[in-house]
Amino acid sequence: MTRSLLPVLVSAVVLSTAAGCTKKYIPNTEIEDTDENREIVSFCERYRHAVEDMNVGLLMSLAAPRYFDNNGTPTGDDDFDRNGLEEILVSKFKSVKAMRYEIRYRNIFESHGAIYVEYTFNMSFQYDVMEKSKWANRTSDNRLELERVDDGFLIVSGM
Repeated sequence: MTRSLLPVLVSAVVLSTAAGCTKKYIPNTEIEDTDENREIVSFCERYRHAVEDMNVGLLMSLAAPRYFDNNGTPTGDDDFDRNGLEEILVSKFKSVKAMRYEIRYRNIFESHGAIYVEYTFNMSFQYDVMEKSKWANRTSDNRLELERVDDGFLIVSGM
């Protein structure tokens, strides 16, 4: 009887030790729970709420002065800077009546002084077409590039 219990006891000790070494994650994310990561996710949640509220002023306050976006394409004809960002936001939000913007945070990493936040978003929005209200849904992956500033972060690219 004692011999048959030995493997069970050894397995229990190994599993309990391994469980103590597991990483903790910020709830509803794939991001390790650290103070810095919580601060970054909190900033990104301000961004998410600003998109959902279609608050161009707040979005612009979150954009770095050197904001630049290449729109994920190799050609430069659709690139825009901070000034172009404001025009695009105003134009896109103009026809939207309601918005829901959800983010699933997948990864945060730092490279060459920049912080990258990779996520999947699900955007549902209501708009009018020929006096009829319609809903659309878009799901995609995205990456924000952030820079540290004295009081937190600013978005350099990816809005």
